Amino acid sequence: MAKNFLDQLKEMTVVVADTGDINSIEKFRPRDSTTNPSLIAAAAAMPAYAKLVDDALVWARKETKGGGTEDVIKRAIDRLAVAFGLEILKIVPGRVSTEVDARLSYDTQGTIEKARSLIAMYEAAGTKRERILIKIASTWEGIRAAEVLEKEGIHCNLTLLFGLHQAIACAEAKVTLISPFVGRILDWHKKATGRESYPSHEDPGVISVTTIFNYYKKHGHQTEVMGASFRNMGEITELAGCDLLTIAPNLLAELEKSTGDLPRKLDAKAAQAMDIPKIVVDEATFRKMHEADRMAFDKLDEGIKGFSKSLEALEKQLADRLAAL
Repeated sequence: MAKNFLDQLKEMTVVVADTGDINSIEKFRPRDSTTNPSLIAAAAAMPAYAKLVDDALVWARKETKGGGTEDVIKRAIDRLAVAFGLEILKIVPGRVSTEVDARLSYDTQGTIEKARSLIAMYEAAGTKRERILIKIASTWEGIRAAEVLEKEGIHCNLTLLFGLHQAIACAEAKVTLISPFVGRILDWHKKATGRESYPSHEDPGVISVTTIFNYYKKHGHQTEVMGASFRNMGEITELAGCDLLTIAPNLLAELEKSTGDLPRKLDAKAAQAMDIPKIVVDEATFRKMHEADRMAFDKLDEGIKGFSKSLEALEKQLADRLAAL
């Protein structure tokens, strides 16, 4: 019997579930899992997770010793993110990614402190920091925070990554993993050009991740590349062989239903033989390249605003629940 695409993909790429829904993770059994404020908010609204939400609020109220609603909610959100992470870690054998408040994206010290706080909560629950990836936006400030955290053994997943300059800066900071956003890159190019679609091999998001992967392997960077934010199955199959791919449950299901031969598209050994010039990215170079890359500039800004908005929606959701309690 022919293997399905998901099984074949798992033979050459680490498959990660992009969801906060425990049931989906149990179904597809990925090695790792990622969450973000949007996914946590969606999961927190499900009746199945009402107890996790209530427990987080009760804990936060005790921790703040009867503080105001705003303080309770802020503590509860961190507690809830960790609570979902702990539930996920009962299922996946690898790591879970937990996101720092996107509103701290341009605050290096604030990001460092928030990351340390999240790790302390995981460790207090008996989970080793090696199983946690702290998600941080790929701003210059976020990358500097990650550089400090990595030296403390707090591993980081640099998210909202759209440009080669961001990827190189992350690798030079020795971050554990980056998440280039394939589908959001495609979205920008479709809007900018007026095109309705691209063949998968010409998809701008696929090309971006391929370029980053080849650059890393050519120059011996240890930072892992995890393609993220997919719009269709073709984007995933074109990146077979990437270090990791984080995939939403609906696309995992599509891969599981598809059969045929799934060839490797990204190859570390082949990349080592390529002629790819090395670029050193200091702050001035980063800012210059970021300004020149209109797509990366637009999508990073939009992504930070979007995650911040999701966080505000989650805060309101929890405030309503706290009032009901």
